[in-house]
Amino acid sequence: MKLLQYSAEHIASAVRSGEVSAVEVLDEVVERIRAVEPRVNAFITLTNDRAYEKARDVDRRVREGLKVGRLAGVVVAVKDNICVMGVETTCGSKILKGYFPSYNATVVERLEMEDAVLIGKTNMDEFAMGSTTEFSAYKTTRNPYDLERVPGGSSGGSAAAVASGEAIIALGSDTGGSIRCPAAFCGVVGLKPTYGLVSRYGLIAYANSLEQIGPIARNVRDCALALSVIAGYDPRDSTSLMVQPGDYLGELNTPCNLKGLRIGVVREFLGEGVQKGVASRVLDAVHSLEELGASVGEVSLKSLEYALAAYYVIAMSEASSNLARYDGLRYGFRASDQGLNWTRAYAKNRRLGFGEEVKRRIILGTFALSAGYYEAYYLKALKVRTLILNDFQRAFKEFDVLAGPSMPTVAFKIGEKIEDPLELYMCDVNTVPANLAGLPAISIPCGLSEGLPVGLQLIAPPMEESLLFKVSYAYESLSRWSFTLKP
Repeated sequence: MKLLQYSAEHIASAVRSGEVSAVEVLDEVVERIRAVEPRVNAFITLTNDRAYEKARDVDRRVREGLKVGRLAGVVVAVKDNICVMGVETTCGSKILKGYFPSYNATVVERLEMEDAVLIGKTNMDEFAMGSTTEFSAYKTTRNPYDLERVPGGSSGGSAAAVASGEAIIALGSDTGGSIRCPAAFCGVVGLKPTYGLVSRYGLIAYANSLEQIGPIARNVRDCALALSVIAGYDPRDSTSLMVQPGDYLGELNTPCNLKGLRIGVVREFLGEGVQKGVASRVLDAVHSLEELGASVGEVSLKSLEYALAAYYVIAMSEASSNLARYDGLRYGFRASDQGLNWTRAYAKNRRLGFGEEVKRRIILGTFALSAGYYEAYYLKALKVRTLILNDFQRAFKEFDVLAGPSMPTVAFKIGEKIEDPLELYMCDVNTVPANLAGLPAISIPCGLSEGLPVGLQLIAPPMEESLLFKVSYAYESLSRWSFTLKP
């Protein structure tokens, strides 16, 4: 029985019934990691011993007739900016090398309460700053569909792990598209939840007002199952919403009828820079939903012209504040020759500990917040953010769901854009608006262009994850796309 071919939902059911053991599932995943990880580079840290301990405990409780969780035996990978107690957590950065958290992130606690088996920490762009996973201090992750291409970022390791069968489900974080971008490039499903739906406690901060933890999975049902587990109020997170998570998976058990649903194709998402093949696949996907009763129209959000600029001003400003805490004196990387005074030691640790992209964003963010420039840049970006939110609210009076490409292109080759930061920033043009407005957004595979996956992005009003899953599952059931392990 090749367990890796099955969904997380199927595997958990089989483990709970005793049809297969959690150890058998883990054995297959570990064997797969040994076979493909040297080529894919999805992980920074593997936690095999911890995983086998958990798998054996799940099997023991199944044998004793005790209750086991909704993710029993499901092997999960976690992005390396999410704290796991006693497991090195680096954010893909040299400056946090040797940092072992003394606590679990809330999402990790909730996964383990439902008997998920944590296999390791995935590679990422340093401090989640990037769209390619080339900015990790440790390695470059490769796209399982084409090992010469990027997997997207910054959660590229998580998406690559799922696409290559090195994990059944993975968690990523999405600040400006960092879940949806790699999901689109790697041909998997990735969700950015409503801001505040999933606890950020234990997520090492990059830009507090933008980022959210979310699931990456092989199909929509597994994504819904994962969100059902990790969502919900957390008193330890001041940004957490006091809401009960929905039964997102259970709501997909009803027939997929989209009669009366209004889908708006965002004109600006199909503008300059979008590859013809990507636009074609996305429009084909949207129009195929009409077969299930949905109506499709076009909508324009004029303020999106300024979304990318506003996003980077806000994100870099928040990053300059958040990353000021890393001095190399209390934990993590410390440069040699510490006979210097505090100021010089602080400067040297940061100069050697941070990568070039992180230093670039800290400098730009500090500039935007400095006296004389705060109103010209940061305050203006906040005003644009309000305009974007207002545009979305107007659009949702006319349409239930908004659609467009997750990414303007398919995955490009490793090294192709790394020397041009502005060109890399432009890759986020379709994903950052949902973060600025705090809206839920999902990327689902909708076919191939040039032999590479294309992602369809769907955006809904706040707290309408169930609607996103309903539409996504309807399309997935209708489409010819089927997940296959790569490479």
